[in-house]
Amino acid sequence: MRSKEFQRNIFLENLLSDVNDSLWLSEKQELGKIRPEFPMIFIMGPHRSGTTLMLQWLASLGSIAYPTNLLSRFYGAPIVGSKIQLLLTDKRYSYRDELKFFDQKVVFSSQNGKTTGALSPNEFWYFWRRFFSVEDSVRYSTQELLEKIDVDSFRSELLGISDVFQKPLALKGMMLNYNIDFLDKVFNKAIFICMKRDPISNIVSALKSRERQFGDEQEWYSFKIPEYRELKNLSPVDQVAGQIYYINKATESGLNCVSSSRKIIVDYEDFCDNPEVVYGDLREKLMQQGVRLDSKYPGRTGFAVKKHNKGCSPDVLAAFNKFY
Repeated sequence: MRSKEFQRNIFLENLLSDVNDSLWLSEKQELGKIRPEFPMIFIMGPHRSGTTLMLQWLASLGSIAYPTNLLSRFYGAPIVGSKIQLLLTDKRYSYRDELKFFDQKVVFSSQNGKTTGALSPNEFWYFWRRFFSVEDSVRYSTQELLEKIDVDSFRSELLGISDVFQKPLALKGMMLNYNIDFLDKVFNKAIFICMKRDPISNIVSALKSRERQFGDEQEWYSFKIPEYRELKNLSPVDQVAGQIYYINKATESGLNCVSSSRKIIVDYEDFCDNPEVVYGDLREKLMQQGVRLDSKYPGRTGFAVKKHNKGCSPDVLAAFNKFY
């Protein structure tokens, strides 16, 4: 059970469901439109590996679209929701500061991936679960996903969002860490940014997330993976170590089938030290897909690195050695 801070607002859930159902007819009309294809930027990797920081950083550049907390409320009609967001927040459509409340910058803070502010990045899981409401602990092959999922609507809605904003769209794709080949096949233009973090730091950070989310390390946190059944009866620290190990293994395997022009492997610690290097790599790969970013880096020079690999407990070291 979630801790009080992370419990869902049932009143909000019900209203959002009603609003999105009402907007669906308008959204369906958008799906049939032929749109120019901007690249998708999918952030992959284990939870607590820097994926939220990466999304926040991409959002802060100004040249990349991303799901916001505001847009996430239109998970069932995201193209219409994108237009509503433009209407409410874009300065081109402002009138005498009527909606000045929405004028804000991306702040580099979060709790278990959750950010604060209407235009702050959102994980967008409600949108993903519309299409991938499969049993979490079961992995489907790319062919099975192509047969089970409404691929046309999934693809059209993401392309529709990027078309509204006229920018490449960056979002977390970790629900499909085990199916990178599916995303690679579905989108003609895509870049996969795979986050890697020092495993011990990743393990400790993931354990702390369990405590924050549920008030108890015993509760499984994040998506259940195919190896869940072999991990579920282990100790919490062994569960987390195995979880991170297997996700890293799956993303490495998936990316082996992706062209080098469509993937960027990012070490979390190196990124925090010098994000401009990643910007240069991203700029080069986007250029190959027809999008030009400013040659001058517009972002922050660095971030504080959160390390947990010094002085960690013996059980963490034992769990690390068990899997690595």
